Amino acid sequence: MDLSQYFTSADLAGIAPEIILTVTALFVLTLEMAKLSRPGIMLLVAAIGIVLAGGALAQAGNDERILFGGMLRLNSFTTFLDFLYLAVGLVTLILSQGYLEKKGSEIRGEYPALILFAVIGMMLMTQANDLVIVFLGLELLSLSLYVLVGFLRHNLYSNESGLKYLLLGAFATGFFLFGAALTYGATGTTNFNGIAAAIASGAILSDVFLSLGIGLLLIGFAFKVALVPFHMWSPDVYQGAPTTVTAFLCTAPKAAGFGALLKLFATAFPEVHGEWQALLWILAALTMTVGNISALVQTNVKRMLAFSSIAHAGYLAMGVLVLDSSVGAVLFYLAVYSVMNLGAFAIIAVAEKEEQGVTFEDYRGFASRHPWLSAGMALFLISLAGFPPTAGFAAKYGLFSVVMTKGYIWLVIIAVLNTLVSVYYYLRLVVNMYMLKEEKVLRPESGIFVIGLIVLLAAAVLLFGIAPGFFLEITTTVKL
Repeated sequence: MDLSQYFTSADLAGIAPEIILTVTALFVLTLEMAKLSRPGIMLLVAAIGIVLAGGALAQAGNDERILFGGMLRLNSFTTFLDFLYLAVGLVTLILSQGYLEKKGSEIRGEYPALILFAVIGMMLMTQANDLVIVFLGLELLSLSLYVLVGFLRHNLYSNESGLKYLLLGAFATGFFLFGAALTYGATGTTNFNGIAAAIASGAILSDVFLSLGIGLLLIGFAFKVALVPFHMWSPDVYQGAPTTVTAFLCTAPKAAGFGALLKLFATAFPEVHGEWQALLWILAALTMTVGNISALVQTNVKRMLAFSSIAHAGYLAMGVLVLDSSVGAVLFYLAVYSVMNLGAFAIIAVAEKEEQGVTFEDYRGFASRHPWLSAGMALFLISLAGFPPTAGFAAKYGLFSVVMTKGYIWLVIIAVLNTLVSVYYYLRLVVNMYMLKEEKVLRPESGIFVIGLIVLLAAAVLLFGIAPGFFLEITTTVKL
């Protein structure tokens, strides 16, 4: 059998980062199976694999490439997001060793391997030019996350979170598959360009099938990025999952979900995007409002950040609403959002021990004993709230400006009002750290790499806020 008719050496070169990550993950699992390695070594091997994959990605460049007969389409958009996934994966691995040992669960080989498989799944989701590949990437990501969320086997909250995520994720997968099937039935293809051509030429079997297909696909993505009303899994899963997994879950997979959704609407459904703008407007407004109002009454810091994540999904949904014009602003927002959340969860992971370090009361007087960690947490929180001169302000200003220029003034007004609401619950934790008397003594435990990482993330928040020009130039040149 001549395999060259299915793929060429250029195709294999195009997925070199994924091949490197796969080989690394399998090597880590082999070490675990043969009991030849310690946890720290396995994390180091996984980190080296991510660095090598990043090198291969940089070597490939940003040129537009169609691989595997149109199944994958690589360009500057996918390259930017791939670097983001790799960076988040590397940060997660650095945070993980001390945290999981502190929680009484040794790092087993499957932990770094699952992180790598999740990164591969996200890369496939945004590189996909076919609904089948999107589904494969989504499932690889989801299956990895189901296990990671429930990784603390002896922790009831972690077990409950993993089970909830699995059950609700199965429903979301069903919606996505039904949507893909109906879209295929209406257009005769699952290829993005083929779908767009069929819609443009009017060669579709049924408008009803197509509308139902797009709606069900949107539901599948809405679950993945936690848009209201498909968000209720998020607080329970974020609270029960290991904090390092929560940091990973609320950043990279959300970026993958929005990246794939943007690419799907821009490539496959540009002709009918206008018909869905009213629904996207409602989803964005509802998501940011429900997320912020729900966060006001939380007593658990991880649940508060979970509802905060839902609110930020609402802001990002505005980018899907205006599509092509917002690509640069959305990518900048996703990168800044990832930095802010990774920093906040890194400090929670350092402070958390058993049931301590996860409620607002635990952080009372935290600044008197740990001034530098408190300063870092305060910086990440005020950036999430959107205060200048932090990166959060630059990201929100850029995204809101693009949406306003497209005429969605009332939606921007709702977003600004929601931003004002969010100030209360972000500053509430700052008040607990700096202005209330200490009741519980938290004893953060961290290594030099974790502290260095927190310092680096804090510096990035300030740098992207004070001088965002260089990074904005990169994102504004990205094209779908």
